[in-house]
Amino acid sequence: MGVFVEPPEYVVGLRRPVDHYVYRTQPEGARSGPGDIDLVMYSLRTYLRLATKGNPTALLPLFAPEDSVVVMTPLGRELRSQASQVLSRQAVRRFLGYVNAQRERMTGGGKQNRPPNRPELVARYGYDVKYASHALRLAYQGREVATHGRLTLPMPSAERERVLSVKRGEVAQNAVLDEIAMVQREIEELLDAGRTPLPEQANRDVLDAWSTDAHRRHWGW
Repeated sequence: MGVFVEPPEYVVGLRRPVDHYVYRTQPEGARSGPGDIDLVMYSLRTYLRLATKGNPTALLPLFAPEDSVVVMTPLGRELRSQASQVLSRQAVRRFLGYVNAQRERMTGGGKQNRPPNRPELVARYGYDVKYASHALRLAYQGREVATHGRLTLPMPSAERERVLSVKRGEVAQNAVLDEIAMVQREIEELLDAGRTPLPEQANRDVLDAWSTDAHRRHWGW
């Protein structure tokens, strides 16, 4: 994932805004495999909207280790310094929503009630271990954000190994579901009791002012 600043004519001119750019080595709709490239670039304005809503994927660039960032500009460093203004209780609730979505895909439930996207995993392990590992990872990350107001990347070793063991099919489905539910309850209890350093919402005033100034400086205005 990357972030770019749109040219001024796309922001204050008559041209349509460029919200994002996608580059994939696989056709749209096809699953990516080892060695494939799946790149999404978001405009700064779009990125901040996603991040302040708590989109888990959008939060990753704010907390990724610097040695894993391919290109880092001065504005990129400034953006990463705004991480504390982005996180909120609203973001944690978004994590819970994504956990539920991944769990429903794992079990085949929910409104979509769709057949498994990876029948080969179901045939081998009895359930979709990839969806299960995503759900557990998101639950762990949501708990860390709620508890400490940060996101550790890579994940702490114990949690990372647990997620990988689920992905390898070494954990029974019921055990995974029980653990996901347990972590979700912990998160909900933190939010209900107010035992979190996070504000209710992202600091949009600060982020709005910074984004406006960042665009002007990038354009030389």
